[in-house]
Amino acid sequence: MRKRWILAGLLVVLAAGGFGLWKNANREIMAARPIEGASLKPIAFDAEFVPAAVEGALNSNPFLAADANGTMHGDGGQSDTHLAAGPFGKGLEVRSRQAGNGMPRQCSTFVYRSDGKPIVMCGGLAGFRMVLLDPDTLEALAHYDLPIRPSSFEAFVKRDMGIMMNDSSGGAYMFLDNKDRLVFANSQWVVQRLVAKLKGYKWEFAVEKQWDLKPHVPNDCFNWNNWFPSGECDKITTVMPDHQGRYWWTTRKGRLGTLDPDSGKVSVVLLKDEEIQNALAMDIRAVYVLSDHAQYAFAAEKGGKPVQLWRTAYDRGTKRKIGSINQGSGTTPTLLGDKWITFADNADGRINIVVLRRNDGSRICAEPIFKEGASATDNSMIGWGRAIILENNAGFTSAYEQKDWNDVAGGVVRVDVREHESGCDTVWNAPLKVPSVVPKLSAANGIAYFYSFDLVKDADGKETQDWSIVGLDFKTGEQVIKIPTGRGRKFDNNWASMSIAPNGDFYAGMTGGLVQVRQKRK
Repeated sequence: MRKRWILAGLLVVLAAGGFGLWKNANREIMAARPIEGASLKPIAFDAEFVPAAVEGALNSNPFLAADANGTMHGDGGQSDTHLAAGPFGKGLEVRSRQAGNGMPRQCSTFVYRSDGKPIVMCGGLAGFRMVLLDPDTLEALAHYDLPIRPSSFEAFVKRDMGIMMNDSSGGAYMFLDNKDRLVFANSQWVVQRLVAKLKGYKWEFAVEKQWDLKPHVPNDCFNWNNWFPSGECDKITTVMPDHQGRYWWTTRKGRLGTLDPDSGKVSVVLLKDEEIQNALAMDIRAVYVLSDHAQYAFAAEKGGKPVQLWRTAYDRGTKRKIGSINQGSGTTPTLLGDKWITFADNADGRINIVVLRRNDGSRICAEPIFKEGASATDNSMIGWGRAIILENNAGFTSAYEQKDWNDVAGGVVRVDVREHESGCDTVWNAPLKVPSVVPKLSAANGIAYFYSFDLVKDADGKETQDWSIVGLDFKTGEQVIKIPTGRGRKFDNNWASMSIAPNGDFYAGMTGGLVQVRQKRK
């Protein structure tokens, strides 16, 4: 009996020790620590390139943070365009911040408060984490942890990172509103509104308000507290405000809902047998939803119920491609000007950039892009003026699953809509290999920024990657700047976004944390 008690005591000690190690590895170190493996190579740029503004306009939303500061893709139209000038020329410095404390934690989404401070979403096995940063020191001023995602737990148990990488739910598609409040749906089917406040000399996050959507979304998911689910599991992927302040939300399995943040009233409809895995676009007339079968426009009845205005099916191909999450479009719909909406389909052979009229969903063009049999994307396009810029993700799986980096097909294309809507034309193709980034255009200097790699040998002679931020000329597609960031997996972007702050500081998420590029301070 005594031996049993000793054994039980040892198990308790080991469990407590394991929990302590996990807790320590998962905690956020507030001070900025650089990511190991940072590049020492110099920044290269084309001295003959003259930065120049490019004409276009944001689709502003009165309930989002100003300009392009409120979402992963910037504005309510999901343009992936910022008004500030991005990095170019002499006097730049590259700094990094390691996220977490040893346990892998990738920073993926950047939004900016009215005081200029970034709020960054950094994901990991233990759950997503919202971090308020000091842009001058890269110190974490405050952080807020979200609960573990069911897909993360399942990936850990089954030792399959693909389960986690193919899940866009849990808070990545968050938004910052016009009052500096962060809104998202966590992995427990709860929409939360978070505020960051300075108390004395210390910043802290607090939940201002929250709404439980479990009564409206099936939630019998495999998780640490539910090992034997028997019902349906669906997950909330995105939350966005419309131009009346109503919250719209979607789920992976085709649910589209509204939430009145004042009354708490919820309405929901189901797009039967369809999936939604990207964000929503908004204008004053409609909410634009892209499923794995069709592009939709919806509006809300007086009571909040979503009502379909139009539906336009697209070519979803015959299978899911490497470089895509599911068999369907991998892009968030992007609004162009006042009249058009664009996305990419999943056609066999070569995917198409599709442009529709927003008033009725009628098609202007479906322009084939990239090479036959090596054409796929799971990232949104840049949309500015009449121009669409899109990268090719064909051949890339994830930073944790990629076996042969030569499989990454590469390519960036610009397609323009003809002024009189008679079709679309390919303006240029660039050979740049861009495995997986959410790119950004600087409207102020005319540079479209991507994330790329060069294959090299490490000190042991093993193949690895040297990663860089690469800027292409909006007009020609020619490379005009290359900013080396670092070597190896920690500097792999792995489907995360890049972003330009209102003051011109440039951020890029990666598996080890984040990188900032800025003008050197005197």
